[in-house]
Amino acid sequence: MTRIERRAVGAAIAAFVAAAPLWAAEAVAPDAVNFTDAGGIAESLSGTPGDVENGAALMNKGAGNCIACHQVTALNDLPFHGEVGPSLDGVGERWDEAQIRGIVADAKKTFPGTIMPSFYKTGPYERPGDGYTGKAAQGELDPLLTAQDVEDVVAFLMTLDTYPE
Repeated sequence: MTRIERRAVGAAIAAFVAAAPLWAAEAVAPDAVNFTDAGGIAESLSGTPGDVENGAALMNKGAGNCIACHQVTALNDLPFHGEVGPSLDGVGERWDEAQIRGIVADAKKTFPGTIMPSFYKTGPYERPGDGYTGKAAQGELDPLLTAQDVEDVVAFLMTLDTYPE
């Protein structure tokens, strides 16, 4: 294959991937997620591959903010890594993609009693309050992350397949 042919194939693949959101499957609703017996989620929640760069950004912002509780050497340029949860270095070696997706979506399926938030769940919850009122929240709550956000975080975590030296 010539260099021009390789570029044409690369451009076609890039166009196909860019159009994916237009034809991708609809996101799985939080209350319709199918967990395995081990707490994993075999299928993508969004039907669209995760974006590693956005996953890395979610590790330090918004509803994700994973580094508030976890240390991630690959993100050492960011301040204030937490020590509440285990280091995420090597997480891609410890669990497969389905298990990581399940842990991000609802860690309590894998680790009952964990204080890690359920990022793709609408209820029922035991702990959340009703925004500074001191009262328990009523009804379902929006998930902390979207289905695509979960896929993006999983894509980033899958890159952490080795321990730094």
